[in-house]
Amino acid sequence: MTTVGLTGGIATGKSTVASLLARLGAAILDADQVVRELQRPGTEVYQAILQAFGPSIVQRDGTIDRKRLGEMVFQDEGARRQLEATVHPALVAAIEQRLRAFEAQGMKLCVVELPLLIEAGAQERFDWVVVVTAPEEVQISRLMADRGLTREEALARIQSQMPLQEKVAAADFVIENVGDLQEMERRVQGLYRVLLQKGSKKA
Repeated sequence: MTTVGLTGGIATGKSTVASLLARLGAAILDADQVVRELQRPGTEVYQAILQAFGPSIVQRDGTIDRKRLGEMVFQDEGARRQLEATVHPALVAAIEQRLRAFEAQGMKLCVVELPLLIEAGAQERFDWVVVVTAPEEVQISRLMADRGLTREEALARIQSQMPLQEKVAAADFVIENVGDLQEMERRVQGLYRVLLQKGSKKA
């Protein structure tokens, strides 16, 4: 099975690319969704986060307030590193377990959508790395529309991340999210064909 790490900047269209690849037949694993599952009340990760960040991040229903937690780690580099150290080992183990399950099902191509793939140094875990890019103004517009951020807040989020150029430098393939959806579909179809043709580096 060929494994692909899909990443990019905030609001560049990673999920759109993932959904298009899914339509073509790829198995998709959303690392963000896996993190949500790992943070469910009662799990080891949940308990570790609660111990590290205190009861203020817990909502009335007992679940972690992801928005509140995100604001805390966005403003504090030490807190961000502490959260990553808590979540990443469990996330990596869960992803590898699910990849084995996909392979057992006979899937030919599995794409893992992982926003912090490059930052975590996880490139070597995948056969190929795909980075999705978009112009900064497009990122800002999407963040303002989708998350209700001001322009200044959106720009701060973008600038707090690893520059897109650095992610592109670590990529095997780059999908530029410019133009309409039809153009994006053509690019993703081409990428899908190439990935199937190249196959796994481990084969």
